[in-house]
Amino acid sequence: MCIIGYAKIMNSRGSFLGSFRQFSKVENNMTELDTIRSIPCIQTEDSLYVRPQAANKKMRTAQTLAQTVYIYGISGCGKTAFIRSFIGKRRYYSFSAENLGAGDLDIPLGSKHNIVVIDDLHQLRSDDFREGLISKIEALTGRSDVWLILSGRCPMPSWLTPIYYRKMFTVIEEEDLALSRGEMAEYFALWGMSPPEVELDKIVAISKGIGIVARLIATEMKSGVAFDESGIEKMRNGFWDYLDYHVYDQWDVDVQEFLMQVSIVEEFDKRLAEMITGRSDIERIINQAQHMGNFLAVREAVGGRTVYEIRISVRYSMRRRLLRVYTKERWERLYYNAGLYYELEEDTPKALVMYEACRDMERIAGLLISNARKNPATGHYYELRRYYLALPENMIRESVDLMSAMSMMHAILMNVEESERWYDELKSAEANLSGSAKKLARGHLTYLDIALPQRSTRGLSDIIKRAGTMILNRHITLPEFSVTSNMPSQLNGGKDFCEWSKRDREIANTIGKPLELTLGKYGKGLLSLALAESAFEKGQDSYEIANLTNKGLMQAQSGGIMEQCFVAVGILVWLNILNNHIEDAYDQMDCFKKKIEIEGSLRLLPNLAAMRTRVDLYRGNAIDAINWMENTPDENVEFATLERYRYLAKLRVYLLLGKNDKALSLAQKLRYYSEVMNRKYFHMESGLLMAIAQYRMGKEIWDSTFSDVMREIESYHFVRLVSREGAAVLRLLKESAWEPKNSDFSKQVISETEKMAVSYPGYLKTMTEEAVFSENAIRILKLQAEGRSASEIAQELNLKLENVKYHNKQNFKKLGVSSKTAAVTEARKRKLI
Repeated sequence: MCIIGYAKIMNSRGSFLGSFRQFSKVENNMTELDTIRSIPCIQTEDSLYVRPQAANKKMRTAQTLAQTVYIYGISGCGKTAFIRSFIGKRRYYSFSAENLGAGDLDIPLGSKHNIVVIDDLHQLRSDDFREGLISKIEALTGRSDVWLILSGRCPMPSWLTPIYYRKMFTVIEEEDLALSRGEMAEYFALWGMSPPEVELDKIVAISKGIGIVARLIATEMKSGVAFDESGIEKMRNGFWDYLDYHVYDQWDVDVQEFLMQVSIVEEFDKRLAEMITGRSDIERIINQAQHMGNFLAVREAVGGRTVYEIRISVRYSMRRRLLRVYTKERWERLYYNAGLYYELEEDTPKALVMYEACRDMERIAGLLISNARKNPATGHYYELRRYYLALPENMIRESVDLMSAMSMMHAILMNVEESERWYDELKSAEANLSGSAKKLARGHLTYLDIALPQRSTRGLSDIIKRAGTMILNRHITLPEFSVTSNMPSQLNGGKDFCEWSKRDREIANTIGKPLELTLGKYGKGLLSLALAESAFEKGQDSYEIANLTNKGLMQAQSGGIMEQCFVAVGILVWLNILNNHIEDAYDQMDCFKKKIEIEGSLRLLPNLAAMRTRVDLYRGNAIDAINWMENTPDENVEFATLERYRYLAKLRVYLLLGKNDKALSLAQKLRYYSEVMNRKYFHMESGLLMAIAQYRMGKEIWDSTFSDVMREIESYHFVRLVSREGAAVLRLLKESAWEPKNSDFSKQVISETEKMAVSYPGYLKTMTEEAVFSENAIRILKLQAEGRSASEIAQELNLKLENVKYHNKQNFKKLGVSSKTAAVTEARKRKLI
């Protein structure tokens, strides 16, 4: 059907911003019945349409080169409207692939330049018909009198790819059709509205620049609906209604059913999809779904699995559709199936979410007890605290595992009194138990005596000796241990062993055997690594430290655990930093990351990334450090004690960026944690960083803070705790009133700190985030925010186009994005523009 003219309503195909209506009369008084698809159409400009410049630029280039264009994007993103706006009043052939006939593409030869548009390519269902269409499309791409424009909802379909490579199409992606912030402001101006800056940012963020969403928002706001939480929810439901009635209903029932069912999870692979749906043809249905639209993101996960993610608007609207269409029993079964999959994969947090959704309390209780048998490093105590805290106390008292878990979990939450209360509850229960139950309870009590983080190491050697004897006599069986809490440190891991470092050799000789017996595989390599780390912190001989570290690493690799290997890698990385071999430090971390992925010890990755950021700060990789910080937990929302290693890295990035008030605030939180939980090393490290922040803020108290910390550090002879801070702490050392008791200690600290300052002069040197970007880079971002094209920016700034493109690539890398729209959004979030 030939389509003519614009109207200010939305049609069933979801055209972008402005829509279209059909007229019964067309050129030469032809009736609608006479108007067939091969008749050229005429268009006029819609008053409420803004043409996206990113797409416009690509289209103009393609037109100049007479290059075939393939445009794709989700329904409502503006493909059809853009094509019609670009063509304007020129005559063209328009076809919908859904109704395409065998002879429709036999375009007669002519002296004039013919524009041929084939829309809805995703609707092609028949492979036989597709073969014929391929040859006709290829013939059209080779004709000098034809400019071919193809459009569909999915990325380049596989059947079209061979022609694409032979003929080289211009591809206009969905994000090219998205309105920039400036274009969004222009569009709302057409509606007679000028949203405030903050509101406009929110509109861009919510709509993602998608035309149909922008139109829905504008329509509601124009009618008086407030752009607040209630209004946004109404607009969101309006968009979901649009998807329900104008998009999903056009799909095969199989595709609808499949996407409804898998929408209950954030992402899925083939196995999970099979488990949820009970289907055996998952690959076929996924392939069919991918051809229906651009709503399935695909990525490769660790281990080579292909993982799919439904875009969020489709996922949420499908969940709503699921609840409307399925009975309660039916959708609960889907959640149960997903929960079972996650349970088999030992992904306890996700399994609990699924079981909670289907109200399977028996499975929830079973999972919590099973998780309680794990140590805090491999279990999910913190993530599952909501479930544990919701358990009735009488239910907890019925389980030795749960009482032990509650004591440990409250310790992690810094609720020391509650932690000790549950320890006492377990102790009382043990007195009344007998047989295997008593043995289990006694084992958990011994475990807590050793592992509770709030307890000091005083008397711990005696506890370990008794535990070794009881294990030999088979009086107890200990649960899993975590000596390091996934951190690259023995000295400052699951517990603080600073006091032991004062007598490290003596303690190692005294409790070495009982310790290895008590901890089993968790203790392999522990003694060698503990001695190595203690020696490193005290500034002892690098050769001996490396020797002990490699010995411990080999022991841990021979039947031990990856946590101990991480400790070894941490010591070797710091040795390389100290000796100015920073590239070797990166090599160590890269190799260990590969090992982690092979072994599946993914829980170590967050702290490994934090360690890498620490090294980045020495090399001056400010961009990588800033990008890392963007994905760290927000200590102001909730302080999570298990994230303490990442917090220390984050604190240093704050210092780098001159955000001294934030650095001071985080240091204060870490100091409080260290005091409550008796963590000497954290108390000293956070105190040292606090003094640096106070010094940079011009607070006189810095000297008092620094002197107190240095006295504490000196008592342990931890030279490296200070010298690692190099240039960041050197001025404090020289200007402070601190009077050392041990002149050898102070000489070594100052000597090593000066050496580090020479090796890494830019370490934690204050810089603003804006300083990471050149002046031209910032100006380019500002002009992009106004919707300017690269050529317009080049002209405005008197730069070569290649220079603008180079800055774009660098900006994308620095901001951690892959598109102009995302770069502008991220730059605004960081207040760069």
